Amino acid sequence: MKFARFMKDEVIYSGVVAEGVIKEIKGDIFGEWDYTGQTFLQNEVQLLAPLEPNQVIGIGANYVSNVEELPTDLPEIPVLFFKATSSVIGPNEEIVIPAKIDEVKFESELAIVIGKDARNVAEEDVLEYVFGYTVGNDVTAPQFFREDGHWLVGKSFDTFTPLGPVIETDLNPFNITVEAHLNGVQKQNSGTELMIVPIRKMISYLTTFMTLKKGDVILTGSPVGAEFVKAGAVIECSIKEIGTLRNTFVSEMA
Repeated sequence: MKFARFMKDEVIYSGVVAEGVIKEIKGDIFGEWDYTGQTFLQNEVQLLAPLEPNQVIGIGANYVSNVEELPTDLPEIPVLFFKATSSVIGPNEEIVIPAKIDEVKFESELAIVIGKDARNVAEEDVLEYVFGYTVGNDVTAPQFFREDGHWLVGKSFDTFTPLGPVIETDLNPFNITVEAHLNGVQKQNSGTELMIVPIRKMISYLTTFMTLKKGDVILTGSPVGAEFVKAGAVIECSIKEIGTLRNTFVSEMA
């Protein structure tokens, strides 16, 4: 099932997407909800980020180029970071390059949406706590990283976390491909089997020191091929089973 948030005539709705039609729903997508009976054509509405996250957690440097490069021993502590929830935008919204720089990096990713509180969860049980999956673009300005490894600023500018177009609840995350096309040219194309820290281990580890809550979004890392881009570039991040997240880069107005 594909859940979406969308706007029509300045009113924000939630709905379920099927074959170009969105059926409006009311209630909590993580709990009880029902159809209202109202429908919209998808091409007549503006899709928004499919949720307003509780928090956004990212994992860095999590892909290799081929399975032969996967390490025998996994890192004891993965590279983790938070992104400000104010950085979240939706499909077709503009990604703003901060005024002090002229380029940023795109990073197409599988994003996991947590559906219920999770603490000290065993690896074999983690999928019971996953509500669904969406596409994320972990836009990054490493020019603002600190030498001590502090990434928050370079990850959290407004518009730096596009999500969408929908949350897909019926998905096998271990058999998908994460892609990115820059101005129509493919730059990223990797299966999730190339993750250094696998999904189950990633989520289980997070729950050893924090409670994951419904609405949390976990960005699972970006495949090899991410590049720096300038204003005017169009990035399309996609996972076939979920859809395409398209955004244009613009310069911040002085």
